[in-house]
Amino acid sequence: MSKLHQHHVVIVGGTSGIGLATAVLARDAGATVWAVGRSAERVAAAAAANPGIQFETLDTHDRAGLTALFSKIGTIDHVVAAATGANRTMAPFLDQTQEQFREAFDKFWGYCNVIRESAPFLATDASITLVSGSPARKCNPGMSSISCVGSAVEALTRALAVEMAPRRINVVAPGLISTGMFDRLGDQRDSALAQMTQNLPINRPGQSEEVASAILLTLTNGYMTGSTLDVDGGTLLP
Repeated sequence: MSKLHQHHVVIVGGTSGIGLATAVLARDAGATVWAVGRSAERVAAAAAANPGIQFETLDTHDRAGLTALFSKIGTIDHVVAAATGANRTMAPFLDQTQEQFREAFDKFWGYCNVIRESAPFLATDASITLVSGSPARKCNPGMSSISCVGSAVEALTRALAVEMAPRRINVVAPGLISTGMFDRLGDQRDSALAQMTQNLPINRPGQSEEVASAILLTLTNGYMTGSTLDVDGGTLLP
């Protein structure tokens, strides 16, 4: 991890969950880290709890704001895009409206904005890491929009690895990870997560730090590009 010493790392979607865990690991590895989130409340809370990381309030769909941030930073060594940036409807395809299905792709378009606006500021040996998810290749009923968005993210990664070389671009695909998105379950949170993962080879939910360590691998391994790195407890196995 010493390869990150004095590197400039920008994490979009870095104020909670996987993104925040990545920001903390990168800071601890010696990087100068900017973490971006669209919720001012989350930004303030993350900043108070994590000194040594520079937090910014910004939405992935604010292209002018992204350009201003990247310009302020200057040369960027690594960009991580982990923001959802979208309203996602969990329902069978035919039970969703076209508008609901389309909304899920706001994550994909947000990633596109991050890549386009950061490109002029990337170092010649820079890396970009995107986050998709196991539904891209193993979709449960009711997750068609999430699956399609994840597949698009992974396809974009492979295409841009060729177009943007020698800059590297990879994707990390988590499985079911214990993050704040499950807090809505209240007292049933732990039992629900245990039930959802009971048939996995590693029969527990993953932790944000476990995904973050995989993201740091894509930052520091200079021979990885166009790769999808699965961190899913065996979700994709038969």
